[in-house]
Amino acid sequence: MTVTRMLWYAGAVLTALAMLAASATTTAAAQGQARAVHAGGRRAAVDSSAAERRKAANLKGFRGIAAQLNTTPEALEAAFERARGANPKLSRGNFVAANVLAGNLGPTHANVTTEAILSGLQSGKSVGQTLQSLGLSVSDAKQAARAASRQARDAQQRVNADDMRARADDKAAKQSKRAAHENEPDHP
Repeated sequence: MTVTRMLWYAGAVLTALAMLAASATTTAAAQGQARAVHAGGRRAAVDSSAAERRKAANLKGFRGIAAQLNTTPEALEAAFERARGANPKLSRGNFVAANVLAGNLGPTHANVTTEAILSGLQSGKSVGQTLQSLGLSVSDAKQAARAASRQARDAQQRVNADDMRARADDKAAKQSKRAAHENEPDHP
């Protein structure tokens, strides 16, 4: 009778341990999922703020060239996002080059449009190869691509210089305001 009772106790203990182990495993899995969901929410917030910063930087980067193309930075940024949807490998520089080239060459070469250049880029061609396939000679394509690059760079440099001037003016205004405030007599 004692052996039977010992076996019964051993079985009960083993069953209790098995249930405890299963419970611990389930609890650990649930906690892991909760951590993953919590971390995923935080990661989503980080990703969305990174996307917002990237969008703001793109918008800022389009300011100079937008003025030259007689459009707004918002319109260029929206067009870039649409073009990027069609061609995920499209770089901002190639997009700007396509727009500048179309603006420069469009009046003399009717088939050189932004859409045609973007289509050539999407098919894997370079800007120069695309211009050649649209009827320009090798030297004309090279010269046009260089001119577009130079225009985009100059436009961005003008915007950067304007930004620096504005920051310097703001800093000078703050300093003069602070100096005027420091020189004021104290009134009781």
